Amino acid sequence: MIPLRIDTAAVEPVSVAELRAYLRFDSDDGGTEDGLLQALITAVRASLEIETRRILVPGRYRIALAAWPPDGQMPLPLSPLVAVTRAGLAGAEGVTELDAGLVRAGPDTVEAPCLLIDPAAPDPAGRTILIEVAAGFGGDGPPLPGPLRLAILRLAAARYEHRGDEPDGIRTDAADLAAPFRRMRL
Repeated sequence: MIPLRIDTAAVEPVSVAELRAYLRFDSDDGGTEDGLLQALITAVRASLEIETRRILVPGRYRIALAAWPPDGQMPLPLSPLVAVTRAGLAGAEGVTELDAGLVRAGPDTVEAPCLLIDPAAPDPAGRTILIEVAAGFGGDGPPLPGPLRLAILRLAAARYEHRGDEPDGIRTDAADLAAPFRRMRL
């Protein structure tokens, strides 16, 4: 089971204007570097998502299953999990929506995100189970923690200033900011 993102990030957690202010750019430069700054913000955010195993921008994800999990619980690699937005069974005749509450978010949506499947959920009988969830900081989810926001600013600024050189001190500082939010695997 691999969740697929079905929408794009509408807004990054740090704006170009915030990064420009952090870098102390002149306001009259005409925004010549704005494209580069936006690309750096996106790249840094993506790398921090991989490092922390958390979703730093809100989004919707689709999960497809052939069968319900035997124990009625399905761990997800999407933290923080915000809500189950849709669940249904897809077959040749189309998608049959499931009643609300048959598939719901588990009790700990940040540290141990999972879906709980009600025993009354119908047998898929050869159909594909489709579940859509909302996940990520911002939007309807919890706000992005300040240390992660600062890590994005610092890493993006370091990438801008060094453009190809890897500044060890800045990388360590940003990694230290992100460390408390890192989800570990056992």
